[in-house]
Amino acid sequence: MAEYLRRDAAAAYLKARYGAYTRQTLAKLACTGGGPVFRRIGRYPVYLAADLDAWAVGRISAPVMSTSEY
Repeated sequence: MAEYLRRDAAAAYLKARYGAYTRQTLAKLACTGGGPVFRRIGRYPVYLAADLDAWAVGRISAPVMSTSEY
């Protein structure tokens, strides 16, 4: 069975695995778009770890030797 993470736990998961993202960032992205897929249990947004991983990995750039390569 899948484990659903509330927003605080989802942010902690992303911080531990990827070194980035806060609860506030996830909340903003839930309103404006561009964030990870989430569901709602009642009034609480919840995330699956697999969805968080897919979103975070999709935001990682290819390796570069210099910022001028962007």
